[in-house]
Amino acid sequence: MRLIFINRFFYPDHSATSQMLSDLAFGLAERGASVSVITSRLSYDDPAANWPARETIRGVQIERIWTSKFGRAGLALRLVDYLTFYVSAAWTLARLARRGDTVVAMTDPPALSIFVSLIAWLRGAVIVNWLQDIFPEVVEALQLAGTRSSLLLSPFRLARDASLRHASMNVAIGSLMAERLLRSGVTPSRIAVIPNWADTNAILPIRPERNALRSEWCLSDKFVVAYSGNLGRAHGITELLEAMTVAKGATGEPQPHWLFIGGGVGFEQLKRRANERGVSNMTFRPYQPREHLSQSLSVADVHLVLLRSELEGLIVPSKFYGIAAAGRPVMFVGAADGELARLIRRYDCGVAIAEGDGIGLARALSKLAQDLDRCSEMGERARAMCEKNFSKEQAIDRWLQLVEHVQEEAQVLRRTRPHNAAPFQR
Repeated sequence: MRLIFINRFFYPDHSATSQMLSDLAFGLAERGASVSVITSRLSYDDPAANWPARETIRGVQIERIWTSKFGRAGLALRLVDYLTFYVSAAWTLARLARRGDTVVAMTDPPALSIFVSLIAWLRGAVIVNWLQDIFPEVVEALQLAGTRSSLLLSPFRLARDASLRHASMNVAIGSLMAERLLRSGVTPSRIAVIPNWADTNAILPIRPERNALRSEWCLSDKFVVAYSGNLGRAHGITELLEAMTVAKGATGEPQPHWLFIGGGVGFEQLKRRANERGVSNMTFRPYQPREHLSQSLSVADVHLVLLRSELEGLIVPSKFYGIAAAGRPVMFVGAADGELARLIRRYDCGVAIAEGDGIGLARALSKLAQDLDRCSEMGERARAMCEKNFSKEQAIDRWLQLVEHVQEEAQVLRRTRPHNAAPFQR
């Protein structure tokens, strides 16, 4: 079994897509698959990083291709980074891919499937799309593109839809995302739902009194409400700011301490606006090493997950699974009938707050602060849910079954398809 994954970031980068891909690639290699990864030499938040062009780690052959390095300096320059990745990745894939290989294209940069599909077909490889988000709908939902730009995206969307329809399989990370694919014309037989996951062997619950990091950060005697990971445009901070303001003004109730670990465009904005409102009980920490996630995630009594409702079905925050593995309840702010809201209600592992209800968020946090037993029980249920449904081992098993299925289907197709069939013909 030969697999070639393509994504802009890979180990040792700590971005969300890199962590998911690293887990899967190393896990499949450990189970005997031949795995290659085509990625960039960049780091998500360290412009100075420049990983080796070619190396093998834990049985995975890594091809780090040249791209421009403008980073997040602006939309136009980011597009240049994307374009150089597309070109370099296509060239490298044409060199590496062989007949019968399975090529798995992720979604960083966006709509990578468009540029990968033709190369994969020419080389006789099977194409699987692994969607961590759906572009350009994310851009339109966030209103990052004007009317003229949205019109220009229409041909791009048509090409994207064609590449999804003709892929051997499209892996969505949630049921609502799968519904979006159906509406794009992808047949049900070419859609699989494999949620993201957490390494439940590496991320373990640590009781607050035994967490050295909680003591080191001077949070031992506090009710800690944390946000961990990237805070960007997709998440929104309006409800959070309102809850922080309401909690500051409450008297006679336990005061939460707000802990923010990570980065993103929203962190500085949040810090500035919270300071303007007189909120001082805040701690900001940078991203923590992945090997320390048990400690950093367990510092909190409860975690926040934010997602703007218009992004339901386009994104599923992967931080949810790590929080659950750490045995902490989740306060989710977003669509009432969204992917995570459904899981939270089903397993009673947190509280789902409707978008726009900052006061409701403050009240829910206050109730948990006054009932630590209930908070702990929710965390235990979150851990049990993760072990049962969202462990890394289960995800690797699902991916192995999926790859075996698409390869068997491709073998049958090659025996029955005419030699001169057109690209994507079925």
